[in-house]
Amino acid sequence: MTIKPLIILPDPLLRQASRPVETVDAAVRKLADDMLETMYDAPGIGLAAIQVGEPLRMLTIDLSGEDDEKAPRVFLNPEVVATSDALSVYEEGCLSIPDYYAEVERPDAITLRYLGLDGEMHEEAATGLLATCLQHEIDHLNGILFIDHISKLKRDMVVKRFTKIARKSG
Repeated sequence: MTIKPLIILPDPLLRQASRPVETVDAAVRKLADDMLETMYDAPGIGLAAIQVGEPLRMLTIDLSGEDDEKAPRVFLNPEVVATSDALSVYEEGCLSIPDYYAEVERPDAITLRYLGLDGEMHEEAATGLLATCLQHEIDHLNGILFIDHISKLKRDMVVKRFTKIARKSG
C-alpha cells in the first residue's frame, strides 16, 4: 500500500466531477488500499479518490474509534437515492482543507446505492455520522466541497486563506 499526496484547496482538481468506475479490477482494488492507507495516515474518516488526484467515483470510509478495530469500507459509484426530511448538523472538516471546521446541515438519513469491491450492486440505509460522511464524500465526487454549504462570506475567507498559503509554498 502507498500513502498518496492529498490534493489541497485551492487546487482546481477538487472542483472536477469524477467519472464512474467501469470495472472492479486489480487497479481499482489497489487504489482502494492506497486510499485507505492515506486516509488512516492523515488521519481522517473519509476520503474521495479525487482527493488523491484520481477523478473516479470512489470513496473510502472508516468510522471506527481510535481504540476500536478498523472497519474500512469502500464505495464505488455511490449514489444517494433517497433522503430524510429530518436534518442534522455536524461539525465537518476535510483532508483537502486542513485545520478548518464548520457546522454543516444535511439530511439525517439517506438511502445509498453503490457498487462494492465484490462487483455487486448494494443498497444501504445510513443515518447519523455515516449518512453525513457519505454525503460529504459524494459531494467531492461532484466537485462540491463542504465549504459550499456554509455562508459565502465564510467560504470566501477560507478560499482566500488557502490561496495565499498555496502562493507562499508554490
